[in-house]
Amino acid sequence: MRLNDLTRKYTPDFNQLIKVFNREVPDRPVLFEYFMNGDLFSHITGRPFANLTEKEDMVSDIIESFYKLGYDYATIPARYLDTFSFEPSDHERKETVSLNTGSVIHDQHSFDSYPWPDAEKCNYQILSKISGMLPDGMKITIAGPGGLLEDVIYLTGYEKLCFMIYEDERLTQEIFDAVGSRLLRFYEITSAFYPVGALIVNDDWGFKSQTLFSPETLRQYVFPWQKKIVEAIHNNGKYAVLHSCGQISAVIEDIIIDMNFDAKHSFEDNIIPVETAYEQWSDRIAIVGGIDMDFLVRKTPAEIRNRAENLLCTTGSKGYALGSGNSIPPYVPVENYLAMISVI
Repeated sequence: MRLNDLTRKYTPDFNQLIKVFNREVPDRPVLFEYFMNGDLFSHITGRPFANLTEKEDMVSDIIESFYKLGYDYATIPARYLDTFSFEPSDHERKETVSLNTGSVIHDQHSFDSYPWPDAEKCNYQILSKISGMLPDGMKITIAGPGGLLEDVIYLTGYEKLCFMIYEDERLTQEIFDAVGSRLLRFYEITSAFYPVGALIVNDDWGFKSQTLFSPETLRQYVFPWQKKIVEAIHNNGKYAVLHSCGQISAVIEDIIIDMNFDAKHSFEDNIIPVETAYEQWSDRIAIVGGIDMDFLVRKTPAEIRNRAENLLCTTGSKGYALGSGNSIPPYVPVENYLAMISVI
């Protein structure tokens, strides 16, 4: 399948993705993707995405690309909404950085002097304009401005946070509360807008073999705020998708029962293949995406198409939407990505 052969097969209908979130069988297969890259958007729209300077134009091109590729929604990351960020200003912008890079909070004084953002003062005006950009039947999903644990690690550094948890429990709690309360307000505000159908809580909790911190530590500092975020999303009648990388099987009951997420995203074959995750968890939480990134990059289009077809056959699309295990960055060959979605 080539880009210039791309034709949408189905009329957009966000209700089909809702059926997936409700662990029902949609009327036809459904696609799900966390985010895609600007080069792919440029191929789809015929306009250089990297040359766009206005957020509204970027959002418009993202929506057009998701529409043409066959999605029932478009993912709009928070950075396109002029919202806040907790990343230190000197944080390195590289594909891979140390979890200890750029930390700025290490004691009470640095905590008190940090320029904490105010979710109330962010510019959400573009969300009022998106309805006019969306084709009939489409909604948007919003990915948050980082995740609670991720943002705290950005601010403190991973190793320093490990020591802080044991040496200064009060300051540790203050930092998590400062970040968590602001993220909560972000989700309260954005989930209230009409064009928003679902929100992605993006927060990596695991390494390859285990969680970043003990389940008990996550339950003390991270999960209470995540539970409030999911409640806020549900209170506005929207759906909450967890995007979390790493080995987090030890806290899957927390994800499903305590925090009450509607769907789980991000899977790796060397941690837990999506087929296994679906078999174990799909009766209690929707499974979305899952075609392993390494598989998506290294395998042939025929192999990718075959796995995607088998996934749809095995799941019957009940509580399942097809997509990558993480996202579509620039290093994913376009022909491989198109092979994956061509089975829809």
